[in-house]
Amino acid sequence: MICYLCPRRCGAERTAQQGGGVCRMPAAPKIARAALHHWEEPVISGTRGSGAVFFSGCNLQCVFCQNGDISAGGFGKVVSVPRLRDIFHELIAQGAHNINLVSPTPYVPWILQALEPPLPVPVVYNCGGYESVDTLRTLAGKVQVYLPDLKYALSHTAQMLSGAADYFEVATAAIEEMYRQTGPCRMEDGLLTRGVVIRHLVLPGQLENTRRCIDWVASRFKDGEVLFSLMSQYTPRPDAQGALARHVRRSEYRAAVEYMENCGITSGFLQERTSAREEYTPPFDLTGV
Repeated sequence: MICYLCPRRCGAERTAQQGGGVCRMPAAPKIARAALHHWEEPVISGTRGSGAVFFSGCNLQCVFCQNGDISAGGFGKVVSVPRLRDIFHELIAQGAHNINLVSPTPYVPWILQALEPPLPVPVVYNCGGYESVDTLRTLAGKVQVYLPDLKYALSHTAQMLSGAADYFEVATAAIEEMYRQTGPCRMEDGLLTRGVVIRHLVLPGQLENTRRCIDWVASRFKDGEVLFSLMSQYTPRPDAQGALARHVRRSEYRAAVEYMENCGITSGFLQERTSAREEYTPPFDLTGV
């Protein structure tokens, strides 16, 4: 296939044997892990866990990615569409509240096939926010919960850390489309059954970027229409430099929380600073694949 699935629109030729483009992934689902995951927001993980399927590759390649082994390193195993469907059902049989597609963008055509007929639990589309509206439209009716990042509002920060100067324009358009599909958040027994949860990771030394992201969410949505997750779990990579070589300071995260509250955002989630630990990243060892 000639790939235009993501906003990079690189036109790479992807085959079942060989990947290409920014994500460098083949034209078939490649998975690094499929297991119950208990570290998402409570409305996603619930009591039994979210059925997380971690796909290999990513169209952003963020320099601070905690999942670098699979997002940039490409670790994983190629599976067929029927096997992907079986994985979904195996996770449901284990008690998963939902099927959580983590970094699924390079594989949307095959995921759509695997989601027919519809699953008996909600499908969560867990992504970096840098999504094509055209691709998202193909998911309408197939995905009940969107879990996008809103990483950057400042173009120079987006370019420096993810090579995507247009990130804010692209991500906000994508989130608008996600909300168009799901409408306001709907809950059942403490679990999100439909809606959008917007995540923002506070980065060390980047408070202004955080404030601008919060500004957009507060100006676009009424409190409660979407949920906002303000994350403190940034973990420095061994090769990190400058401010990125340290954790987020307590004062930085406190300032971000205060700004969010002053903007009227009360529906969402905060994180304990103890979340910034390497052990919160699951082992990518082909479990469940």
